[in-house]
Amino acid sequence: MKSENRSHFYFHAVGHALSAKFHRPFDHVIEAQAATSLPTIGGHANAHVENFRAHHFATFRAAHTHVSGSWMDDDTVVTKADTTVEDLNILNFITADRIVARLTSEYRRGKKEAHIIALGSQFDNLRIAGHEVKVILRHDLFLKCPMFEDLQKLIANDKNSGKVSVTQDGIALCSLVEKIETDLPGLEKNGHILRIPHFGEVSIAQVFATAGTRILTMLRLNLGCPDCGLATVCEALSEGQPPPPTGGGG
Repeated sequence: MKSENRSHFYFHAVGHALSAKFHRPFDHVIEAQAATSLPTIGGHANAHVENFRAHHFATFRAAHTHVSGSWMDDDTVVTKADTTVEDLNILNFITADRIVARLTSEYRRGKKEAHIIALGSQFDNLRIAGHEVKVILRHDLFLKCPMFEDLQKLIANDKNSGKVSVTQDGIALCSLVEKIETDLPGLEKNGHILRIPHFGEVSIAQVFATAGTRILTMLRLNLGCPDCGLATVCEALSEGQPPPPTGGGG
């Protein structure tokens, strides 16, 4: 196939390592760190940040994001979004040696959408208030679901398994979490969502999905007191859908 015909596929992948917006004890915004996006023509992009500190709110030793997209052959497009943060510390309360969000997608000509999986996403030594939080991820959730309608059908059974999932109007909200093991006292656990006294809510490996798109957020924080704000840690997006009609330029 001629390269000019391949160019009509529009690539889409983005990622960032940390972002936040605090309202208490004072207003402070943490701009998206190690953030980058993939050009619609494909190729690759990188972003890297070292020795980051935002007051007492958050620190990390290193963070990096890599996105890429290319034609594997005349009928197959592959895309990747990979974000990593190392030696993370949030409010001296949440720490981790390493967190990785990794999405890869494969689109084959003639399909309605790409098959997106999250193999490689992981937590290394995640701790909350000094207590180990062992997160077991169900990577087979995406492996078994090449299409969005497959994902909808599979997570429809989550309500009977203690997992949290919602599907409505072509949108699904769920998690890669299979099980969370911790002895953190006072914890209220609802599937992948942890509610912690005098701290707030932590959502783990949360997935926002639509047809052809997956957004994976490894940590999503809704903090109440004494520090109040919202934060995300290791977020990646990958998308793969049929090319738009040709003849419109480009």
